[in-house]
Amino acid sequence: MGGKSFCLVVALALIAYYIYSPLPENVDEPWKLMLLNAALRIVEHGGMIVEKLGLAHYMDVLMMITNIQYTPPASDEKVTVTEAKFNHVPVRLYIPTEQSDVLKRAVIYIHGGGWCIGSATMKSYDLLSRWTSERLNAVVVSVDYRLAPKYRFPVPFEDVYSVAKYFLQSSILEKYNVEPSRICIAGDSAGGNLAAAVTQKLLDDPDVKVKFKIQALFYPFLQTVDLELPSYQDNKNMPVLTKSLVIRFLSEYISSDDSLFKVLETNQHVPAEFNHLFKFVNWSHWLPERFKKGHIYTAPSHGNSKIGQKYPGILDPRTAPLLVDDIKLQGLPLTYVITCQHDVLRDDGIIYVSRLREAGVPVIHEHVENAVHGVLTFIAGPVILNVGHRMANNYIEWLNKNL
Repeated sequence: MGGKSFCLVVALALIAYYIYSPLPENVDEPWKLMLLNAALRIVEHGGMIVEKLGLAHYMDVLMMITNIQYTPPASDEKVTVTEAKFNHVPVRLYIPTEQSDVLKRAVIYIHGGGWCIGSATMKSYDLLSRWTSERLNAVVVSVDYRLAPKYRFPVPFEDVYSVAKYFLQSSILEKYNVEPSRICIAGDSAGGNLAAAVTQKLLDDPDVKVKFKIQALFYPFLQTVDLELPSYQDNKNMPVLTKSLVIRFLSEYISSDDSLFKVLETNQHVPAEFNHLFKFVNWSHWLPERFKKGHIYTAPSHGNSKIGQKYPGILDPRTAPLLVDDIKLQGLPLTYVITCQHDVLRDDGIIYVSRLREAGVPVIHEHVENAVHGVLTFIAGPVILNVGHRMANNYIEWLNKNL
């Protein structure tokens, strides 16, 4: 075989390696998803190489995805888009141009990205906020919280909490002509994690008189105790978010200590004195039968518990909203949870639905059988997924009925 032929074979093999991904039969738009996943894998592998060479941090390379998606604030005849700071935290505001004496609804939206990437300025989040504001005649506050690894836990949580407290003040609601009893908090993935944690914390804050009417959580990350749930096992190599990437995001959010990543991989990070936390995510009890798929529950072992003791943030409810007693769930508002079948975080959301219902919290659960994680991020170019558009439309329709 000549040199050119050999190079061609190698090139074709690399293309096939990156493009072809075995996908479930029912997944929506499989070839489009394969191409998207190939691009994401190239960026991830490039990040690993760049980091090993000492040229840049892995997350700096992944941030290229965010930077490419940047869109400037642009107003139109229906929505005025501006940028501001609430308690020193950047936000992007979407305010309907329609003038009315009737008080408006409002949504605080928190973007995803594993606490390490993503931005309210991304085209997909800008579009979702614009649609929400336009179709509901609502004020939307999209939060650009600081990101790990530069700003680790609890900074992203504190940023979102600070924005929520600021916006919920009577004087601010009056300034933006918002009805205090018609405010929602929403978020996807890590944004769903932050939305859930902030909503829980606000219940105990005596300084906050106005509470959220509803919360909406898209495929949220909610627990850190067991990283071997059935969804982690079945979907560990699914497109967009692999189990390995979840662990990398989580470890970067908490610490730069490589040993934390390694012990999270073995699922042996919970100290013995926190054994009581296992009951909150015991999937043999909380998951409906159809999601167990023949898996047999085994409680995670304690293993290297020193890591868990060294980094208590890993088991903090602000990191893992599922790790609270039922009494802390009581009083939460009407909750809308979207989960995706082929997503490592699927079971986090389903367990939260089960626990909220047992605590007496009204819950609407929408489960999408043909989707992977993160599809809401792909409602704008260069890659647009139909299931993302359906999810966005269902969410806005639900808001319109319940907010």
